[in-house]
Amino acid sequence: MDLFSYHLSIERQLSPNTVASYSAEALSFQEFLGTNPSACSSEDVSEYLKQRSAKLSKRSQAHVLSALRSYFDFLILEGERKDNPCDKLDAPKLGRYLPAVLSVEEVTAIIEGVPCNKPGDLRDRALLEVLYGCGLRVSEACGLQISHLYRKEGFVRIVGKGNKERLVPIGTPAIEAIDAWLSVRPEPSSPEFSDLIFLNLRGGRLSRVSAFKMVKDRALQAGIRKEISPHTFRHSFATHMVENGADLRIVQEMLGHESILTTEIYTHIDSSTWQKEVLKHHPRR
Repeated sequence: MDLFSYHLSIERQLSPNTVASYSAEALSFQEFLGTNPSACSSEDVSEYLKQRSAKLSKRSQAHVLSALRSYFDFLILEGERKDNPCDKLDAPKLGRYLPAVLSVEEVTAIIEGVPCNKPGDLRDRALLEVLYGCGLRVSEACGLQISHLYRKEGFVRIVGKGNKERLVPIGTPAIEAIDAWLSVRPEPSSPEFSDLIFLNLRGGRLSRVSAFKMVKDRALQAGIRKEISPHTFRHSFATHMVENGADLRIVQEMLGHESILTTEIYTHIDSSTWQKEVLKHHPRR
């Protein structure tokens, strides 16, 4: 399992979260199987998926199958198998996934509803401004470094999935919110945290779990009853960009999507918007 994790992390350059989940799934399958995985069949994998699928959504089922497929590909590379038993299995059909999106008014209500009285409030407001202003993943925002913030140029350097780097524009509201937080940021509890923008109030690294809880709490304080997470701000950022006419390729670069197909989901503009555009530009309008 250590070799499999190393393969995912170093050779395939997957994110730490993906490495952890794939490794855990492979270990769970080994425990279910009870024998050497090099000798198992597609029927064994199918039986495991049936057992797991009772408690999982279709998207999660597809994730499990992807993890096992990666595991058997690794075993083939290691010379433990000649075939991948997952190749005979079809992933569940997911349909088109439309993420929850906040309106501009809802985003504004959440951000401006955060007071600026205490250090924790200043940090939360800065984090919300960054999530929405730059469209970052929560792990990217929590890992944001002071040395990667270029105020004069208006950019921030992001280290995303697979350690791939990209430059993302950052606006004045986010920069001002970050500066307000940095003026009261506690001393880092360890030298390894000294360059991190977002710390907890004890000086440690701000966790993804804390960011999720903060977003939910701040939304409730603003009277927003939707089921949201930090990723909702990323979805909202991308949707509002596309609605306002941003080129899809630019949005793709800012989000750090490897494929334009992933970004195309944000073309679900409301019908009134695209109806007006079609009627405005059609030659026989």
